[in-house]
Amino acid sequence: MSTSASAPASAVLDLVKDLIARPSVTPADEDCQATLAARLERIGFQCETIAQGGVTNLWARRGTAAPLAVFAGHTDVVPPGPREKWESDPFVPTERDGYLYGRGAADMKSSIAAFVVAAEEFVAARPQHAGSIALLITSDEEGPSIDGTAIVCDALKARGEQLDYCIVGEPTSGDVLGDICKNGRRGSLSGKLTVKGIQGHVAYPHLARNPVHQLAPALAEIVGIEWDQGNEYFPPTTFQVSNLNSGTGATNVVPGEAVALFNFRFSTASTPESLKARVHEALDRHGLEYELDWELGGEPFLTPRGSLSEALSSAIKDETGVSTELSTTGGTSDGRFIAKICPQVIEFGPCNATIHKVNERIEISSLEPLKNIYRRTLENLLPAKS
Repeated sequence: MSTSASAPASAVLDLVKDLIARPSVTPADEDCQATLAARLERIGFQCETIAQGGVTNLWARRGTAAPLAVFAGHTDVVPPGPREKWESDPFVPTERDGYLYGRGAADMKSSIAAFVVAAEEFVAARPQHAGSIALLITSDEEGPSIDGTAIVCDALKARGEQLDYCIVGEPTSGDVLGDICKNGRRGSLSGKLTVKGIQGHVAYPHLARNPVHQLAPALAEIVGIEWDQGNEYFPPTTFQVSNLNSGTGATNVVPGEAVALFNFRFSTASTPESLKARVHEALDRHGLEYELDWELGGEPFLTPRGSLSEALSSAIKDETGVSTELSTTGGTSDGRFIAKICPQVIEFGPCNATIHKVNERIEISSLEPLKNIYRRTLENLLPAKS
């Protein structure tokens, strides 16, 4: 069992309520980060605000020695949706039937509150701890993610700050707290394919060229490609057509073009370049006249089993008795930016069943264990100096 000093049982709950009450719809922060910085400065953190493009970012660090353990997260939330669909105001934190309701309760203001209180407890018990602790908090995760974590990582890299471990507080748990951690995420690559034809009357097809007819066999070939077989941590890369559009709306007109939108979710077994090349090869083989615009939403990242996963898994087991599963499922996260400057990045947070939904909530009884897991992980990574 841990011997760390323990904060009052309401410390995490009180802080997460304060954060939920601030309507920080992306990219707004509504002084959430100022509240966090004020508390962290009291326990020896040096806090720096990095603002750009209407986005607020906080870099708070305590200590200068290696290794550096970082907690990362976001204060911005998605819009609440129709207020009348909520059983209580989404920005009035409300306790009901053992749950705390409010936008951001699960994604991810509870994790941020747990970060801060865990750091407070850890520093109180180990003021002379080894290494350093930092928090990287942005208000641009739910939005374009252009002026948020990415620019902070660029700034840290430029001045030579070396990150060793990072826990991103995304809500990763499924059925119970601690059952799933994310040690990687798939990349996202989207394409907009426009196949050119020649518009004409359906009664005179020899005077027209139907792009739908041309696209169909090429698309069937692409759908059937095995892109890779995945690896120990990732499932095989997937390709999905998300939209297909052509025609004028009339039944007697051969369309002049056909447009397909598609997306790859790809593992570290493939690269954006290899996927693009194989698509172009298929289209060229079918002799299509086309334009293809690509958008890389995020590259995959992976942290193999190692010291961070062991420290976190042990903390979860000691606190909850749950044996955690390492997973790479789901969408993208800011972990993709941090992984470029940090060798070990893992996402871990509360249950995700209600994230982005009406009546978002978190089980109140999970707040203390969540905080304790973060604190125990610090204890495992940064022992007291002898």
